[in-house]
Amino acid sequence: MTSFSILIVDDEILTLNNLRKALEKEGYEIYIADSGERALEIIHKLKPDLVLLDLMLPGISGLEVLKNTKERGNEIIVIMMTAYEILEKAVEAMKLGAYDYILKPFKISDLKNTIRRALETLYLRIRIQEHLKSEKGHYYFGNLVAKSNKMTEVLEIAKKISLSPKTTVLLQGESGTGKELLAKAIHYHSPRSDKTIVEINCAAIPENLMESELFGYEAGAFTDAKKRKLGLLEKADEGTVFFDEIGDMSLNLQAKLLRVLEEETFNRLGGSKNIKVNIRVIAATNKDLERAVKKEEFRSDLFYRLNVVPIKIPPLRERKEDILPLALHFIEDLNQELKRSYKKISSEAAASMINYPWPGNARELKNIMERIMSLHVSDEIKLNHIPLEIRNYKKYSKTGMIEQINKKENPITLEKLEKQYIHEVLEYTDNNKTKAAEILGIHPTSLFRKIKSWEK
Repeated sequence: MTSFSILIVDDEILTLNNLRKALEKEGYEIYIADSGERALEIIHKLKPDLVLLDLMLPGISGLEVLKNTKERGNEIIVIMMTAYEILEKAVEAMKLGAYDYILKPFKISDLKNTIRRALETLYLRIRIQEHLKSEKGHYYFGNLVAKSNKMTEVLEIAKKISLSPKTTVLLQGESGTGKELLAKAIHYHSPRSDKTIVEINCAAIPENLMESELFGYEAGAFTDAKKRKLGLLEKADEGTVFFDEIGDMSLNLQAKLLRVLEEETFNRLGGSKNIKVNIRVIAATNKDLERAVKKEEFRSDLFYRLNVVPIKIPPLRERKEDILPLALHFIEDLNQELKRSYKKISSEAAASMINYPWPGNARELKNIMERIMSLHVSDEIKLNHIPLEIRNYKKYSKTGMIEQINKKENPITLEKLEKQYIHEVLEYTDNNKTKAAEILGIHPTSLFRKIKSWEK
């Protein structure tokens, strides 16, 4: 456990010295103060972890020191020392935020135990706060990459709706677009951010287990139910539930979920008691739920209940301005993880990445960056680092040429098309003419002749 500092406040010098010696032996850093005024100076300047505070002090009383400390929002733990005759003052101190009190005269062993319990509580509180800060930092809206207008608009909507503590959000987008990331950003910027977010992947949990996972069960509800189990919804009370792949939830469970959303109550399996929950729901899907409703594969009433604030996350191919910033963001993270020192992407590599449609979206981009950085040691992503399927991707549009004719533009001739295709094959083979000729189905001599004719 971390080394803690303790401030002892008492107007009796002998008591101060005895307590300091006893607690220094426990490894604590000790400060002392013989008045309330001096105690406040030390608290505001040095911010000790725990204050051992006598109630009866000359000048500013122990209660006033406690009140001043708590009003400033300090997380300092305060233990009051008091005589039995003024026990009611200790009770008042507890109401003002004191952690505990100890009656004088006390055994030093009892005091040490009280301090140890208090500091264990503080240590746990610190760990929880560190975890929340790191989660919040990771999912801070400012850390989400959005250079394109489309993605900027998405984040603006998400920021606004995050301030609403209960409004249901439906995130729609292809796999890998960042729906989970956005759901967590909404949660960690909401008034529920200090509560838990429970993630439920509707596609990953078998249907026969989903109901017991969601609602929990009472002992004896079924053969293997030996004792009561709390469901995920109950564990998420006061927090957020993120239903990922909601489109894969069975119709039977959809009806039960709708009841929870409408009535905010449910029953554990095998139980009759109504369990009330206060949850915010964020749902996500890569399916077209409106089409699923028309095909009777998804309940219309649940769809309209979820679709309070719909947010559509565009695929990466529709926001090409985000490709390179995202790649650099992933590179920065992966440099630490893989102990690399990549700093940039070459212009040739960048061009090939922008040209590629990224069907797996941001997830695919991150995986490709990880593959490159795992296989190559460099300070720059180069063209030859980019996988062939990306580097040599070309998008052909059969309708593009006909559109040129319809618009009375100069259509591409057969000669130009042949020349363009040969150039692309040469690029694909890194200018290996023998291999290119093999792909083209012509003799290498014929290829050399064609290339030479273009130089005239």
